[in-house]
Amino acid sequence: MKTKAFTLIELLVVIAIIAVLMAILMPSLRAAKDHARRVHCVSNVKTLSLAWFMYKDDNDDKLVGGHVAPGMWVLRPPDNATIEQKKDVIRQGELFEYTGKTLDVYRCPADLRQKDPRQYAFRSFSIAGGANGEGWQETYEQARTYSDIRKPATKYVFLEDIDPRGFNTGSWVMHFGPISWVDPLAMWHNEKSTFGFADGHSEMHRWYDKSFIDWSHEAMFGPPASFSFSMTPPANEHKDIQYMGRGYPCKSHN
Repeated sequence: MKTKAFTLIELLVVIAIIAVLMAILMPSLRAAKDHARRVHCVSNVKTLSLAWFMYKDDNDDKLVGGHVAPGMWVLRPPDNATIEQKKDVIRQGELFEYTGKTLDVYRCPADLRQKDPRQYAFRSFSIAGGANGEGWQETYEQARTYSDIRKPATKYVFLEDIDPRGFNTGSWVMHFGPISWVDPLAMWHNEKSTFGFADGHSEMHRWYDKSFIDWSHEAMFGPPASFSFSMTPPANEHKDIQYMGRGYPCKSHN
């Protein structure tokens, strides 16, 4: 008995059904992948936050240095460093042993810059300058000890940084004075970023102000050489900068 072959019309119908199913399923698969990356990112930042917290317990309440230099949480890589060199300066940092010596916790899984020759970055996170890091034009006094940080559950320490040079050469800083941004932030999660707080918890935050979102996207995806640090938001777009000012972990500010 001969087996009846599919006709061309039947094959086209099957292909059309498969195409419809793919169109239905692909957004769900992308959403599931994005959700997994968000969960992973929050977990990584929590590990860093707990490592930071344990460091002060072992060092008489002193905070690990939030700059990038010898004796700090990470070191500064050499100019034109390879990805391996950028990993090495993390290993040499003061927090590495507190993370279980795990490099992956220093990265957001949605940050693909290590494959981008324009930036060639590995580390996704920075420490806020107010947490024993970099100062900015004497507009705030850095917290040097954990006791200097008031209401630690409301003060962020780690954040998703973006620097077109491939790494932040200092800390993520705020300008307390005339309202203006100094450093942008990475938004790898649909206009959201992950924060790690001084009490050890981590969470994701959504951004609202278009000028800040556009400026940060320029740092993420635009030509590195043309990016301009510092941005003054319009008068009706202060929600995001006020959030960052309230949560900045400095001892005091102007």
